[in-house]
Amino acid sequence: MPLLLEWLGCVTGLLGATLLALNNRYSGYGFMAFLASNVCWMGYGIAMESWGLVTMQLGFTATSLLGLYRWFPKGATV
Repeated sequence: MPLLLEWLGCVTGLLGATLLALNNRYSGYGFMAFLASNVCWMGYGIAMESWGLVTMQLGFTATSLLGLYRWFPKGATV
């Protein structure tokens, strides 16, 4: 399971970065990909007892949530 979380975290993180770098109308979905990546990396960090990684991902989760909040117009649905 940790290996799966590691690779899912990697792929979704790269997808998020790519979507944001495109700077188009779909770029905000990069924050969703980052959020998925954060969850995977936190799971991996817990499984590996890598508390620095878990702490960093908690901070990145906050920035992903802020990005989603700022990107989605009020009242919009996904």
